[in-house]
Amino acid sequence: MDLARLVTREPPRVPTTTPPGAGGGVEGNSRLTGAAGAALFVILAVEGITILQIHQLISWHVFLGMLLVPLVLLKTGSTGYRFAHYYSGDPPYREKGPPHPLLRVTGPLLVLSTLALLGTGIALVALGRNVGHSYLWLHKATFFVWGALLAIHVLGHLRETATLTAADWRERALRAAPARLAGADARLSLLVVTLAVGVALGIVSLGWVGSWHHFVHLGRG
Repeated sequence: MDLARLVTREPPRVPTTTPPGAGGGVEGNSRLTGAAGAALFVILAVEGITILQIHQLISWHVFLGMLLVPLVLLKTGSTGYRFAHYYSGDPPYREKGPPHPLLRVTGPLLVLSTLALLGTGIALVALGRNVGHSYLWLHKATFFVWGALLAIHVLGHLRETATLTAADWRERALRAAPARLAGADARLSLLVVTLAVGVALGIVSLGWVGSWHHFVHLGRG
């Protein structure tokens, strides 16, 4: 596949033949997915920084990892909703069309590798240093597979995500209430609640990190 064409492709068109409904329909689903994706991108960027100084920033690494969990579930849920409606023949979703073929292939793999990465990370923290060290290689191996798939996903959705993320905010700033897509407040509330749950999980997880603080070989396995 030509990655240059994947990056420069136009965002999928928004169906206009069916009213969007109370939740914003296809476009509302896309905006929620885009907003969750943008939040994930920012948090993952910070998480990546913690890897560079993992010995000193292990608490932040775990906190941010737990913060990601609800966001990943939200984005997987919104994407799965579109997937289910598209393949069940829902006209508006069929009209919008499927993702790029490369993204259709790598998407499910990205979901599985993301769940595996978060799952192994949570397991390491729960098991503690003494037991967890034996399985650290699994978390690392999953990270490299996930990273490759994520790079494809980000390149394929970069333009679309930027547009979708700003859409609700742009309409709100213009105060064009009659023209605003339905469900904007619900989408924002859902995103805020998801982040709040993530913060709560992150705070709770800090109590589990203790045994890893003095593990000087963490970065070398």
